[in-house]
Amino acid sequence: MVQGGVLDQEKEDEMRLKGKVAIITGAARGLGAAYAVGFGKEGAKIVIGDVLDGKDTVDAVEKSGGEAIFVRTDVTKQDQCDGLAHAAINRFGSIDILINNAAGGYAAGKPMKPFTEITTEEWMRVMEIDTAGPFHCTKAVFPHMRDKGGKIINISSATIFEGITGMPHYVAAKGAVMAFTRAMARELGDYNINVNTIAPGFTHTQAVDSKFDALDKIQLPLKCIKKPAYPEDLVGTALFLATDDSKFITGQLIVHDGGMSFH
Repeated sequence: MVQGGVLDQEKEDEMRLKGKVAIITGAARGLGAAYAVGFGKEGAKIVIGDVLDGKDTVDAVEKSGGEAIFVRTDVTKQDQCDGLAHAAINRFGSIDILINNAAGGYAAGKPMKPFTEITTEEWMRVMEIDTAGPFHCTKAVFPHMRDKGGKIINISSATIFEGITGMPHYVAAKGAVMAFTRAMARELGDYNINVNTIAPGFTHTQAVDSKFDALDKIQLPLKCIKKPAYPEDLVGTALFLATDDSKFITGQLIVHDGGMSFH
């Protein structure tokens, strides 16, 4: 038992996010859920913000040995994002990492269609979730990072380099996320807050699996690494951006699509 205890302690000491608190939006499923479980395994306390029920992700984090809470959050509402931040402080005492992962449009399982069939209401809803969401959440966590620094990771999309048709609102919104990252990196650098972006390619999740098989088949031959991507494939990049290993990197974008897009 003593030997087991020593091994457990050694493993805990090696955790890259031990003692850190991470807010992850859109983590009830898909990429966000994978980030939550992966960060929990590395010792972070996880705060899940989503309009969907995040109980399954909380259970998955706890099953893997981590600790998590779920706060129902609509990222288009500033007051709810403020409430998400306050819940993190009340439960865990700090906020060290924010992953702005919540997304609308095709990432939420909406069908691809010509731009002429996209209503103004649908366009504005995607813009609200994908652009106002990161803005609201960044404003909410800033007071808690201002004096000690922190890591903000925005999730964009490789579609901004590919000109993919059928989802112009999503592509435009994700392009804005990259621009927002650069502006925030400039503005928050003096506070020792790193702001970076991950741009995933098409990734198999519960929301999009069956709807986009044809798109995946088209893209596979164009990749340098010719295999489908799954949420777990992206966790390592997010961990790198969340740790001190990337403390001198800010305002940057990492494309995570198997080498389909270069920029």
